[in-house]
Amino acid sequence: MFFFQKSYEVICVGSISKDIFFPTEEGVVMRTPEDITSKEKLAFELGGKIACKNRYEAVGGVAANVSVGLARLGHTGACYSNIGNDETGRWAKQVLKNERVRTELLFCDESAKTDLSAIVVMTQNGERTIFHNRDANEKLKIRDDAFAQTQWIFVSALNGDWENNLGKLLSLKEMRGFSLAFNPGQHNIKTNPKRVLEAITKTDILLLNKDEAIELISRLQEGVPKESLDDEIFLVQALIRVGAKVVGMTDGKRGSWAYDGKECWYCPIYTVDGVVDSTGCGDAFGSGFFSAILRGKTLDEALRYGMANSGSVVGEYGAIEGLLHTEKMETIIARITPERLN
Repeated sequence: MFFFQKSYEVICVGSISKDIFFPTEEGVVMRTPEDITSKEKLAFELGGKIACKNRYEAVGGVAANVSVGLARLGHTGACYSNIGNDETGRWAKQVLKNERVRTELLFCDESAKTDLSAIVVMTQNGERTIFHNRDANEKLKIRDDAFAQTQWIFVSALNGDWENNLGKLLSLKEMRGFSLAFNPGQHNIKTNPKRVLEAITKTDILLLNKDEAIELISRLQEGVPKESLDDEIFLVQALIRVGAKVVGMTDGKRGSWAYDGKECWYCPIYTVDGVVDSTGCGDAFGSGFFSAILRGKTLDEALRYGMANSGSVVGEYGAIEGLLHTEKMETIIARITPERLN
């Protein structure tokens, strides 16, 4: 039995990994507009051997990325995840400690390897394709006592026995009274959309990208016209009707949208130093948007926080190097102007 006495503003539940980046200009982008959730694909010579002049290494995983993003913006939180008993896991834990993220909820599984990702980054535009191996986080378990004293939990794309883990967290929400920010993954939505939709009915802040929103709404409502699924306002309104109180949705270079049942806002992208690597830009948006809500900011201000954070992250390799601290955030958001749509 585990006993946890510390209190938290936020516990970020999900994955942590080591990410290795391979920048290259060798790939060919293939356009497939008929595939509404995958309009572009990346191709390499079959059997080819691609040389990369540089490589970069960083901590990754949604729970780790968001916990660091929140810590840099002054919030007190912990990363709830699994690592293996290996050098990679010890290194990842130390990185979080250096970022002032609490690590007592980072559990070591003696039988597992710390998660690892290899990421191909197109140097022409910073777009990336991720190859990942989940081992430690396939075995993640929810320990009830860990959530006894937290104001919020941020639940990201869960792996392993994720349906039961998510169900347990929803039960704990009812029991403990904490608030829920939810960022489901594509594999969660495709595997069991009903479980994801159940979670959304109890979600205070829903964060996702447009492809994930399309997947969810098309599973919820049969026969939705393609034109409606491509309409961002239709998507965020539909997700509010499901039960989410606030929705923040991104669509890559096209920007982001937010809706709370009353106000609907759009914000274009804003990059600080151009685009080097798009890995983690969604997580950066999430931690910025979430931080603004925690601070009592308005919906348009939350979009500013999110877009400033994501626009900074894409200027560096990895998902945490470019995450903003509070002072820099306040400088950048003054340059970003969202547009109200209703």
